[in-house]
Amino acid sequence: MIIKMLAGLILLINSVAVNNSVEYSKPPNADDPSIITTLIDGKAPDFSLKSVDGKVVKFSDYKNKVVIIDFWATWCPPCRKGIPDLISIQNEFKNDVVIVGISLDGDKTIKDVPGFVKDYGINYPVVYGDEKTVTAYGGIQAIPTSFVIDKKGNIVDQHVGLVDKSVYVNKIKELLKKK
Repeated sequence: MIIKMLAGLILLINSVAVNNSVEYSKPPNADDPSIITTLIDGKAPDFSLKSVDGKVVKFSDYKNKVVIIDFWATWCPPCRKGIPDLISIQNEFKNDVVIVGISLDGDKTIKDVPGFVKDYGINYPVVYGDEKTVTAYGGIQAIPTSFVIDKKGNIVDQHVGLVDKSVYVNKIKELLKKK
């Protein structure tokens, strides 16, 4: 039992060091590589989640828009570092792109999310994630994890870890050119 606990702790510490992100607890099927494979070039799963301002946000509300879904948490340094770029992208492409931040803050930090959103000036919807949504998106193994979805609702990219703004901007421009 102790060996299993130590192995788990070592794996967690290694994940933080190697990926510069914090491991999120995985649903039972998260290690199945076919899940992620089927998500890319497949339809993005719909969700209906409560936002920090009390509204219900649904993926299906953003038809005919490019959508970036960002799984993140307030306690995640790479997540915090990437938020200014997401704010900038939302400003630059406000008529054609929607970013949805899905907070994976746990019981200890969930109360911090509304203040964090206000302090950072986040200009896109931020919702509270749940296990159903995490599982629907193939199991989130580390954060930040983001998905880029085209105007037809297909997942075209997945990124784990901090992403340079230019990667998003180039993909958005490519997707907006498509009819």
